[in-house]
Amino acid sequence: MTGLAYLAILISLYQFGLLFDSIGHFIPVRYLLGSFMCVQFFVGPAFAYYGLQDYAYFMYQMQVPASEYFLYAIPSVCAFILGLHLFAGNLDGEVINQEGIKKFVQQNGKIPYIFIILGFFASVISNFFSSEFGFVFYLLGSFKFIGLFLLILGNKRLKPLPMVLVMGSIVSSSLGEGMFHDLLTWIIFTASIFAIKYKISFNTKVIGAFVFILLALSIQLLKGSFRKALGTGEQGSIETLANVYEEENSKKGIFNYESIASANTRINQGWIITNIMITVPDKEPYSNGKELMQLLEAAILPRILAPDKLRAGDPEILYKYSGVRVTTGTSMALGAIGDAYVNYGPWGGCIFMFVMGLVYSFILSLFKRFSKDYPVLILFTALSFYYPIRPDCELQTVWGHLIKSLFIIFVMIKVFEHQFKVRRATINIAKSSHYLPGSNLPGNPNAELKITRP
Repeated sequence: MTGLAYLAILISLYQFGLLFDSIGHFIPVRYLLGSFMCVQFFVGPAFAYYGLQDYAYFMYQMQVPASEYFLYAIPSVCAFILGLHLFAGNLDGEVINQEGIKKFVQQNGKIPYIFIILGFFASVISNFFSSEFGFVFYLLGSFKFIGLFLLILGNKRLKPLPMVLVMGSIVSSSLGEGMFHDLLTWIIFTASIFAIKYKISFNTKVIGAFVFILLALSIQLLKGSFRKALGTGEQGSIETLANVYEEENSKKGIFNYESIASANTRINQGWIITNIMITVPDKEPYSNGKELMQLLEAAILPRILAPDKLRAGDPEILYKYSGVRVTTGTSMALGAIGDAYVNYGPWGGCIFMFVMGLVYSFILSLFKRFSKDYPVLILFTALSFYYPIRPDCELQTVWGHLIKSLFIIFVMIKVFEHQFKVRRATINIAKSSHYLPGSNLPGNPNAELKITRP
């Protein structure tokens, strides 16, 4: 391995350490953003360059030398992480006001259950709408996790039935669709809430981290074969997954170079970046912000106002800037640092990633600012950012998720302000005699001093 590859791995290990240490203290949005970037742009490419690439399909191999790739990937990812943390304060937007949430649940005992019911209802009916409206219901479906978080933090005793229902629903939907990213992400967020509530020990965190890594690795190794089974009409279930495991294990075992190389391809966004680097600007000039404007249009404007805007997983954008053709039903994206490179080149791309990190951090700081009056608001950072933490997705989808979720939260808070705002008690102090208490100034003897407190 070259020095740059070692540096990428060391940065990744440092980010993973920060994420591990954060569990039990706050909702680790920033560390998740940084860690997922490192997995897909550092770890996956390093494994590909130094062994696994020889066992991968030729289309998914890295197209430029390791030094050339890491000379762009390392500064751009680090610039993004720097932007996330430069003005983050005390990790603004991630630290939970547990006492405030307890009082909120005590005063609004039905709201957690309303969120859970709303989440289940929205998840069911989202399939009956077009992608534009369906995405809104997809967002509302995540409210069931916010309801679960409220029950965990707001009650002395754990509520097992809502826990089983909510986590069971994400397991069921992940098995049915063969898509497991949401499952793994919500497991991390839910574990973070549990750890904050119950102050878990270091040893428990180590065991939990080991189990999670084993689960994530097993899913990656079996995901391809599992999806093939679903394509042949098999039902998405634990039984089908177990059958796939037995079948794969009976051949060469799931831990062989071919299986691991295939799994690594799914976490290695670098091979797409290298295809971009040999396409732009030699075959396709830098976009200089034009492609970025298309992404913003797709993220902000509804299709009724912009009927020709980009669609999620648009294969033409991928082909135009990377030369990669995908089959029907396959969705791939340029990725965050890929879009940055396409628009502004290597150094301009680093600046773009830094600004994007700053924007994300600013949004998190807004959550902290308004959580002083609405303590429950901090929990919604998980809802707003559980999709943006995916660096392999199209930026228009990532930004669209973030913007729509913020809009939904804003509307909810404004419409139901009385329920969500901290209720402050007013204490009437007895009428003053001649001087105001604690003051040398003469007072109105008929005045009443009112003090408000949470």
